Amino acid sequence: MKLQTNLLDKVKYPKDLKGFNDKELKILCKELRDEVVDAVSVTGGHLGAGLGVVELTVAIHSVFNTPKDKLIWDVGHQCYPHKVITGRRDKIRTIRQPGGLYGFTKRAESEYDPFGAAHSSTSISAGLGMAVARDLKKENHNVVCVIGDGAISAGMAYEAMNNAGSMNARLIVILNDNDMSIAPPVGAMSAYLSRLLSTKTFQSARTLAKHMAKKFPKSFQNMAAKADEYVRGMVTGGTLFEELGFFYLGPIDGHNLDHLLPVLRNLEKSKWDGPVFLHVVTKKGYGYEPAEKSEDKYHGVSKFNVVTGEQVKSTSTIPSYTKVFANALIKQAKKDKSIVAITAAMPSGTGLDSFQKAYPSRTFDVGIAEQHAVTFAAGLASRGMKPYAAIYSTFLQRAYDQVVHDVAIQSLPVRFAIDRAGQVGADGATHAGSFDLAYLCTLPNFIVMAPSDENELCNCIATSTTINDKPSAFRYPRGEGLGLKINDQQEIWKIGKGKIVREGSKICILSLGTRLKDSIVASEVLGTYGLPTTVADARFAKPIDQLLITQLARDHEVLITVEEGSIGGFSAQVMSFLAKSGALDKDLKFRPIFFPDKFINHGKPEQQNVECGVDADTIIKTAMGAMGIAFPRKFSLERA
Repeated sequence: MKLQTNLLDKVKYPKDLKGFNDKELKILCKELRDEVVDAVSVTGGHLGAGLGVVELTVAIHSVFNTPKDKLIWDVGHQCYPHKVITGRRDKIRTIRQPGGLYGFTKRAESEYDPFGAAHSSTSISAGLGMAVARDLKKENHNVVCVIGDGAISAGMAYEAMNNAGSMNARLIVILNDNDMSIAPPVGAMSAYLSRLLSTKTFQSARTLAKHMAKKFPKSFQNMAAKADEYVRGMVTGGTLFEELGFFYLGPIDGHNLDHLLPVLRNLEKSKWDGPVFLHVVTKKGYGYEPAEKSEDKYHGVSKFNVVTGEQVKSTSTIPSYTKVFANALIKQAKKDKSIVAITAAMPSGTGLDSFQKAYPSRTFDVGIAEQHAVTFAAGLASRGMKPYAAIYSTFLQRAYDQVVHDVAIQSLPVRFAIDRAGQVGADGATHAGSFDLAYLCTLPNFIVMAPSDENELCNCIATSTTINDKPSAFRYPRGEGLGLKINDQQEIWKIGKGKIVREGSKICILSLGTRLKDSIVASEVLGTYGLPTTVADARFAKPIDQLLITQLARDHEVLITVEEGSIGGFSAQVMSFLAKSGALDKDLKFRPIFFPDKFINHGKPEQQNVECGVDADTIIKTAMGAMGIAFPRKFSLERA
């Protein structure tokens, strides 16, 4: 059934909204919501957050003068409606697809995206920087930051608000509150009060009162200030934000344009002297019944039937690495009561929702607070517990100082379960686990492991339970494993020892992590060209197996390392050792394979690995090139 989008069809850019009256804007919101639902049903992606801000998106773009006025979406999960009405509707069904629109805001994609996002709690800091730049350049435009109730709980958001308040910067922060109740109920009275408080008249009267109060003794001034603060705090619930230096408005109904539009218009016209905090209450998944009824409000969805909401589920029965990790940790926790698990607002993404069901008192979701999560884990470790901090590789970057200062320097046995190592697919560069090997392998007192399959991941976890004098980490990719049957008993690895998987005489491929499968495929192909190839599983990125590497360098003409990570990681460790030991002084040809020095665009993980040159094809080309053998032009793995 063809969508009826008569009004939306007239909107190419936000300026087209200016000709609509309020009644038409309400109709437009319905059409926009239908368009987003229909588009995501085809592509999959983040749906619930976008549905919750349709009215807010339309209201902001119809009132403010974007892109001159800067609109910053925190995280960016909610930006699909924004993309539709900012010149990208014709591409919205390519979102998160290879070569298509990015799933978050991206500066290179549109002038309507003034700041790129994907990680949380950055919008207010970025917005404050833009506001200060505006003032220094003597420009005249608004800066509007939209941040969710989850993102605003992170420390960075409060640091930014404190700074903005102390500077009295002209900045508008809109809290999209779709979950927690931090203020009185939404209704007509709060909407009326917000509309009243946002007027220039009220602001002028307030300013006049302040000037008059200054003519009176200090004690009276203090009393007047407190009266102003607490009266508005009682009717609006904004005392916390007032303490940070913001003028608080709200809460108002984020799905009611009769409430939203007057307040935003007042804010746009009044040119407030100082930061303003507008509290808007919305419902995630609003306006699409299957999303509203879903427990996760359709935060992230696969392709689905628009009518029923039924998602297209994968038919694969192979468990993901995340699931394998969760099950293995539960198994270990059954034997060891000191094991506890920590997540930073990603219980289902890290698999710890399963652990929580089994051990609720030993599971801690600290919210979007990776820095706190790491130091919290350090505190637990200092008192003899065995904390497992399950954090995506890209999010662990946010806590690097804590990893160094609070964990590594003190040699505390925190165990880092690093999910989403390597390329992640549709979420693109912002979520790729490209750098954890590089940023962890530089640290003294650290053990870094990388399993090559599901059983090896279980072995990693079992091994980590025995490491009680220093921190350890094990990294594993997004997606399903190889489909191996999980062994009943796990192997406790000897620290820093790899293993030979198959033996050859000419070439050696030393693989770290799940590139082992491609390495084995490459070795089989190389064998058909008369190049018998050894394959070794490093298991450890740090400490490296120096004895094994020495042996491989001595017994082969070519040594190739393969890893799913940036320069400076495992290959760098091996190269440094080979150089220092003198192994490179002889005839050894060393060829490291790692991610290229660039950020990789979103796509399918297997395609991304080809683009990164960490696939079997690239390993074969590298080996044959090192041997001086021309690579066949029409070569394919299938034909080989």
